[in-house]
Amino acid sequence: MKMVFRWFGEGNDTVPLSYIKQIPGVEGIVWALHDLNPGEIWPIERILEVKQMAERHGFHLDVVESVNVHEDIKLGLPTRDQYIHNYIETIKNLAKVGVKVICYNFMPVFDWIRSDLFKELGDGSTALFYEKAKIEGISPDKLVSSFLENKEFSLPGWEPERLQRLTELFEAYENVSVGQLWDNLKYFLEHIIPVAEQHGIKMAIHPDDPPWPVFGLPRIITNRENIRTLLRLVNHPNNGLTFCTGSLGANPLNDLPGMIREFGDRIHFAHIRNLKRYENGDFIETSHRTGDGSVDVHEVVKAYHEIGFTGYARPDHGRHIWNEECRPGYGLYDRALGIMYLWGIWDTLVRMKEG
Repeated sequence: MKMVFRWFGEGNDTVPLSYIKQIPGVEGIVWALHDLNPGEIWPIERILEVKQMAERHGFHLDVVESVNVHEDIKLGLPTRDQYIHNYIETIKNLAKVGVKVICYNFMPVFDWIRSDLFKELGDGSTALFYEKAKIEGISPDKLVSSFLENKEFSLPGWEPERLQRLTELFEAYENVSVGQLWDNLKYFLEHIIPVAEQHGIKMAIHPDDPPWPVFGLPRIITNRENIRTLLRLVNHPNNGLTFCTGSLGANPLNDLPGMIREFGDRIHFAHIRNLKRYENGDFIETSHRTGDGSVDVHEVVKAYHEIGFTGYARPDHGRHIWNEECRPGYGLYDRALGIMYLWGIWDTLVRMKEG
């Protein structure tokens, strides 16, 4: 297991690379050019700037998260071919600096969704929270109004210009069925996987978060059977997964250790985190410790150890602790604690195997 740490770039992240360097066992940063819009080609000059910053601290940049997929590709519009061409050019540029894995998602309109970014836990820390009734009880029209006027809902990384398109995007997806979304994903993969193979890059799709339809929009990477379908769309080793225990773990029916054992050779990137589920469908993110949430993180790490996982892993969303001011879910302290918890489990499993 190769431990990495997500970093949003100089001037865009409260955590400096010099601090990440002090976390034991972290080999690389997980990065992206966050100021570029989906569909833009990533310039090699900008990529080299990040490479130089990473190497000054002894980090590799093998994993990119994310090269976002333009909405026209997901919608299957005639303009998708140009955006797929641009995506391919970005793959080629990333290969020039040694990138090995590209994480991406195929979620319509939204990335991960929460109703509160700073919900207080019993110990006084705060964390990302999903209130099911609040999310399900709002129409697309009211959602757009809430974003543009009251900012009632909290989604990361949404620039004001894109929020203005929400109504247009909702209308566009009214005619896109689940089957059509699968077809559009297949079309995308059929074009990019041969290029990824040629340039030594593995594509790793991130599950939908949460793993069920929201706001009437289809979501398709949600469970074991859907992942089987994904891997059959283009049955190639370079078509694989970012296996996120937090996203998939929001659904109690998902057997995370069993899925790791089944899909292990196609898991190119692991996100490991915990959350506490409630009977009413709400969930809140917790520390990585197994006893603090509903995800058995020990069994998750054990499954990775059993399959001989040598891919990349990172702690995912952390709590906000010790009065740290940071990006929601992406502070230093709790993610560093999470890494040490994961290493503690891993090292114990190694010792037990050695006898």
